Amino acid sequence: MKIIECLWLDSFVDKIIRKHGVFPEEIEDVFSGNAFVRRLEGGHVQGEDLYVAFGRSAGGRYLSVLFVRKRGGRALIISARDMTKRERKHYEKRKKA
Repeated sequence: MKIIECLWLDSFVDKIIRKHGVFPEEIEDVFSGNAFVRRLEGGHVQGEDLYVAFGRSAGGRYLSVLFVRKRGGRALIISARDMTKRERKHYEKRKKA
């Protein structure tokens, strides 16, 4: 899945920075790199489901990014945090395959 644009709501950005110390530039790096994306659940609007992307920032930080997939290759960013050890192990395994 190719994400070409991240959509930002100030309330989500503030929480992501304050609670998880992740900045928008790092999240955009995840989508511009080789992210592994998994669908989590269906959304209330057809075609707008909840996904998680696992990837790395340009600085090498391993991140999990929750987003709602919008039409036109856009992603509404909901949250982002550092990957857990288990997620990182799974990501590295998928990357090598």
